[in-house]
Amino acid sequence: MLECSICGGTQFSSREILWDELIAAWGLSREEVEYINRQQGCFCVACRANLRVVALGEAVRDALGVEGPMTAWTADPRLAGLRVLDVNGATAISNALSHLPGYVRGNFPEVNMEALPYPAAAFDLVVHSDTLEHVPHPLRGLEECRRVLRPGGHLCFTIPVVVGRLTRSRDGLPPSWHGNSSQNSDDYLVQTEYGADMWTQVMRAGFTRVTLHQVSYPAAIAITAWTPPARN
Repeated sequence: MLECSICGGTQFSSREILWDELIAAWGLSREEVEYINRQQGCFCVACRANLRVVALGEAVRDALGVEGPMTAWTADPRLAGLRVLDVNGATAISNALSHLPGYVRGNFPEVNMEALPYPAAAFDLVVHSDTLEHVPHPLRGLEECRRVLRPGGHLCFTIPVVVGRLTRSRDGLPPSWHGNSSQNSDDYLVQTEYGADMWTQVMRAGFTRVTLHQVSYPAAIAITAWTPPARN
């Protein structure tokens, strides 16, 4: 049975998310439309976390070595010293993490992911959700996430992944937006379409370990990246 990693709920509902314009721009097959709709549109009735956020919650839980729903363990006093940077997270997971005393929220694009305004080694955990695809130079964004992490700290994030393809830049292609297509805000402009090789960018950014977490494969995949601290 599917269980929400954020609140522990077990009741889920679904709605279609993709629209014809985006389906055509990405050239999505019927199968791809089906699992991307589940990724974004299947959500926990209790806290509204969709499958990608549930996957992200599982990634965070695994990175921190905790158990149970996030709304329970974020109240644990043993985590009071945890320093968390949430770069444009998702509502359900951000609401839960915000109960930690060391929580910092930095909203993209007001906070530039290519030049994060935080000192090196400032955080134990960096989280972002479906944001990197909108960053003009995503490799630089990942490098900045690594810079602000302490040695051994973890980056947990999601990006929309079309698993049967390879990653490509949208440079030279017609503009494509996520979110409300009628707004066509640059905040939603897609810079990169991610495929099955998305983990290579993480390695190029200097991380040495990558773990993938899936929920209802291939609908929702979350990525954890870290570099173990050097041994003395």
